[in-house]
Amino acid sequence: MSYIQRGTPVFRKTSLAFFAAGFNTFAILYSTQPLLPVFSQEFGVSPATSSLSISITTITLAISLLFFGSLSEVWGRKPVMVISMFTASLLCILTAFSPDFVVLLIFRALLGVALAGLPAVAMAYLGEEIEQQSLGAAMGLYICGNAIGGVFGRVFSGVVGDLFNWQLAVGAIGVLGFASTIVFLVSLPQSRNFHSKTMHPGKLLASLFAHLKDPGMLYLFGIGFIIMGCNVAIFNYMGYALLQAPYSLSQGFVSWLFIVMIIGMYSSVWAGRLVERHGRQKMLTICLTILAAGTLLSLEGHLISKILALLIFSFGFFASQTVATSWVGYRALENKSQASSLYLFLYYIGSSIGGTLGGIFWSMYGWLGVIGMVSGFLLLGLTFVWGLSRLETRTEKAVRYRYNH
Repeated sequence: MSYIQRGTPVFRKTSLAFFAAGFNTFAILYSTQPLLPVFSQEFGVSPATSSLSISITTITLAISLLFFGSLSEVWGRKPVMVISMFTASLLCILTAFSPDFVVLLIFRALLGVALAGLPAVAMAYLGEEIEQQSLGAAMGLYICGNAIGGVFGRVFSGVVGDLFNWQLAVGAIGVLGFASTIVFLVSLPQSRNFHSKTMHPGKLLASLFAHLKDPGMLYLFGIGFIIMGCNVAIFNYMGYALLQAPYSLSQGFVSWLFIVMIIGMYSSVWAGRLVERHGRQKMLTICLTILAAGTLLSLEGHLISKILALLIFSFGFFASQTVATSWVGYRALENKSQASSLYLFLYYIGSSIGGTLGGIFWSMYGWLGVIGMVSGFLLLGLTFVWGLSRLETRTEKAVRYRYNH
């Protein structure tokens, strides 16, 4: 098989394509996050209900991931991803014409289905086409695109929504999504190591359940659930906290705070490179510890401390995501798209549950309640890393024993 190597022109084109793909997905997915207070005011809904504009998208996305990963085994990687990006961009524009909150949620639910085709297949494509030594760097660049898209979508929609209206903000994100789709279509090479399979639902289901029998995969799926649930909870309700006294910031100013997530450009690539040197267990423990540090710092009341806490948290989030996703691709020896789909299924379910559950803690206990919930999640995540490390150590010892005897 011929693999794409780091430093070659085809590696750079592939990286550009997935950067555009990550930008498209996260800009559209989280374009409504800074608008949650606007929805609460305009449609007369609670913070937890307003957060459904994100949660319902991530729920339908999570469920659809399980199907798109299997469909790509038959239809091919690139066609599924292109159709996904085009349809999501169109639905994003249609969302801007929603007459009420119910219709907006319907469009956002459909958008989640459309978006699923990209992340379900992206990790599988990279795992198949990129050589193992370059996979961490390639995954880091893809996550980097996620970071830029997430930052731009949040800042742009928040500022434009403050200056004009939310409809213009969301519609413009959809137009930019079309541009990203064109870049992706032109830049991404066709799969060289993928071979289409005949659709056998029973076999596809069997391959999905095979991953669920691997305790190591279950740990990784749980880690994905945790880091995304924490991220959405922190960023959903920090906006509400800063709009209130004693800060009383404007919606536009609060939206600019999402720019701290730009550090994901660096931390994702940083983690992708260091994981090859120090190992996945050590790096994931470090990354989750950084997440915890940012979480606890946000309890300090000064505005500068809040901003610094978001910066540290964002660094840890994107680094953790890079290590975890590359670990899934490394551990799944076959049926990589199903493994990716299951990981992302739990990842986005974590987004939905973390976002909505965070709203309940916010309404009951304020910011301290949100931090308590997130801290509990992160403690569980560190426990999962410890369990995964012990599992892999036992596996390595068993392999050495068989080899020596």
